Amino acid sequence: MPISSISDARPLVFPCLIVSCQAYDDNPMRGPTFMRAMALSALQGGAGAIRANGVEDIQAIREVTDAPIVGLNKLWVAGFEVYITPTFESARVLAQAGADVIALDATPRPRPNNETLETLIKRIQNELGLRVFADCSTILDAVTAAKLGADYVSTTMAGYTPYTAKNKTVGPDFKTLEAITQSVSLPVIAEGRFWTPFEVAHAFELGASAVVIGTAITSPVDITKRFVKEVPDSL
Repeated sequence: MPISSISDARPLVFPCLIVSCQAYDDNPMRGPTFMRAMALSALQGGAGAIRANGVEDIQAIREVTDAPIVGLNKLWVAGFEVYITPTFESARVLAQAGADVIALDATPRPRPNNETLETLIKRIQNELGLRVFADCSTILDAVTAAKLGADYVSTTMAGYTPYTAKNKTVGPDFKTLEAITQSVSLPVIAEGRFWTPFEVAHAFELGASAVVIGTAITSPVDITKRFVKEVPDSL
């Protein structure tokens, strides 16, 4: 059930759990058919929205649900570290595919075509009529994104940039999450290395409006590995 026009885009409703349905090229679950099934399973389980990557997966998911879809476009461009929806064109095709919200890298690193974060946010909102989900790595990223007009900020990139890698936490980065919730008035989304219901509950206690979970729900390979680690070498 594709949205009839971009203006029909659905906002995120808080509080909620957002399930990230993505798979890398070497994952047996890779492909729109599997991601559509994964998204439906997550929605049946109570997820409030889906986060998905790429035109094909988003189109497949949109065909079977009218739940909000946070779309992103992972594109690796030579000479640039930013790869989550790095250009306006990469956002435009997501809008056409049926995304309701556009997620993008909100770090201060250079983007292709000399496009700036401010320009991307404004064009996505004004020309596509969609809300912007800013993937941040630091408090400063979040504060800047908020000032530039982003609709939501998240902790997605915490630990995944050169300047935060050394401080990458084993589990969720609750310190950064709490600092951001205290620094901006926008809805703050917790994302990154969530594995347990306890961690999700704690994120909401710290002020998160929503929590994104991906691998812990949607990657059978990684889920299996966690259990296999507990199998003894011998009895």
